[in-house]
Amino acid sequence: MRKLKIVEHISLDGVIQAPGGPNGDGDYPYGGWTLPYRDPAAGKAVIEAHSAPFDLLLGRRTYDIWSGFLPKAPSSPLADSLNAATKYVATHRPDSLEWGPFEGLGPDIVEGARHIKAMDGPGLIPWGSSTLTSMLLEHGLADEVLLFVYPILLGKGKRFFSDGAPPSGLSLASTTAVSSGVLINTYAPAGPLRPIN
Repeated sequence: MRKLKIVEHISLDGVIQAPGGPNGDGDYPYGGWTLPYRDPAAGKAVIEAHSAPFDLLLGRRTYDIWSGFLPKAPSSPLADSLNAATKYVATHRPDSLEWGPFEGLGPDIVEGARHIKAMDGPGLIPWGSSTLTSMLLEHGLADEVLLFVYPILLGKGKRFFSDGAPPSGLSLASTTAVSSGVLINTYAPAGPLRPIN
């Protein structure tokens, strides 16, 4: 069975929308909000999170954004790994995918992800999709959650945790603070929320 590791850049108020660039997600007004906090230590942690062989689970919107620049990106360890990874994409139009290697997740995204996770192969990393990552957490498919937490409040935007997520616990496996103020937190799912009494 493959290990599934969620990696997200997240604001203190839970927003994950358009962290990488001003034109990353349509007309979102704060696109590129991570840029002022770029830090060599955080960059190293991103590279390390992708150091072992992996495949990607992507929502269609993230796939479309990435396919617009990654195939033409200069060669680097991260770009080369992302381009080489099989992209399992949540889409109703798998015949329109071009950036490969790729496969559609099928009509039932959760069952598709469960099936892919049960197969032999490299680890799985979902990136970017607030809908997909929420579904993976809700259905207990995540083995690890790596959050790059930025010292910023965005107020609006797509959030990492959906309103429908069942109450559950996470155990903190490690945390590192870098000089820009970003916290790099690794969590493992810890099951249902423990009763208060």
